Amino acid sequence: MKLALDTNAYRRFADGDHDVIDKVQLAERIAMPVPVVAELRAGFALGTKGAKNESVLTRFLDSERVELLVCDEETTRVYAQLFAQLRRQGTPIPINDVWIAALVLQHRCALLTFDTDFERVPQLVRM
Repeated sequence: MKLALDTNAYRRFADGDHDVIDKVQLAERIAMPVPVVAELRAGFALGTKGAKNESVLTRFLDSERVELLVCDEETTRVYAQLFAQLRRQGTPIPINDVWIAALVLQHRCALLTFDTDFERVPQLVRM
């Protein structure tokens, strides 16, 4: 199974968290949802180490094991179903997290995250 990284998981990976590094190294493939990459770059733009962080991210994304998950028409269908499910459950989550979950579900990945919002999506495999 592919392992998708949430923003907080990538940050821990980049910061040297050994547990996260081990999970990433054991994964056959790594998936990076576009909203995660956007959130990371937004953080870089606000921080003081933007160029360094961008360089590290670019090297990571250029790895043969890393795949960028981009939105397409199928993603919009998964997103709509997930959005409606969360609304009916009375458990909405931030919009970027809905996009991340939709991409992860569409591409049949497990999501490495430390964000409890994703617990509201029971069909999502979390690590």
